[in-house]
Amino acid sequence: MKIDTNDILNSILDSLTNIDYIRAEEIPNINLYMDQVTTFMDEQLASTKRYEDDKILTKTMINNYTKNHLLPPPEKKKYSRDHVLILIFIYYFKNILSIKDIETVLKPLTEKHFSGETSVDLASVYKEICEIEQDRVEPLKETVKTAYEKSMSAFSDLPEGEERDELKLFAFICSLCFDVYLKKEMIEKLIDELEKKKKGNKKEKN
Repeated sequence: MKIDTNDILNSILDSLTNIDYIRAEEIPNINLYMDQVTTFMDEQLASTKRYEDDKILTKTMINNYTKNHLLPPPEKKKYSRDHVLILIFIYYFKNILSIKDIETVLKPLTEKHFSGETSVDLASVYKEICEIEQDRVEPLKETVKTAYEKSMSAFSDLPEGEERDELKLFAFICSLCFDVYLKKEMIEKLIDELEKKKKGNKKEKN
C-alpha cells in the first residue's frame, strides 16, 4: 500500500493552523470544586486528545500535582482561576518534562503569585505566553515543510516503491524527533541552571 506522505504533511500543517488554546477570559473567575475543574479542562482541551478515552485531568492527577508541589493546595477545597492556569501549564509541560522539572519551572511562578508577592497577575503572564506561541506557528510550519522536503529527497538511490516510501517517512519522523530532542536538551540545561540558582540562594540565606 502506497503511503501518501503529502497527505500526512497537509494534515500536520492543518493541525498547526487550527491549533487552539484556553483563553484566560474563558476561565471562570470564581473558585471551583475539583469536579468542576476536571469538567472544565476536559471540555476545553478535548481537541488535544490523541485517543477518545485519553484523560485530560483527573482527581488523582490533581492530588498528585499538589502532593509533588507543582500545584498549591486549594482553599477550602476550592480552586481559583490561578490554580486552573497552573494546571494548563502542567498539562502541556508533562508531555516532555519530568514532575521534578515541572516543579522547578513553576516554583518561582507559584510562590510569587499565590503569596501575592508580585504586581503582575497570573492571567497576564499566561496571555503573554500564549501570544508568543501563536506568533511561532507560521515559522514552525516552514520548519516542518523544510524537514519534509529534505526527507522526501532522501534514499534517491532506491527504486520507487513501498520500501522507499517507508524510509522517507521514517526520515521525516526522525527529523521531527531530532528537533524535539535538541529542544528538550536545551530545556533541561535551563532547568538545571534554575536549580543551581535556587541552591545558591539557599546557601546565601543560611
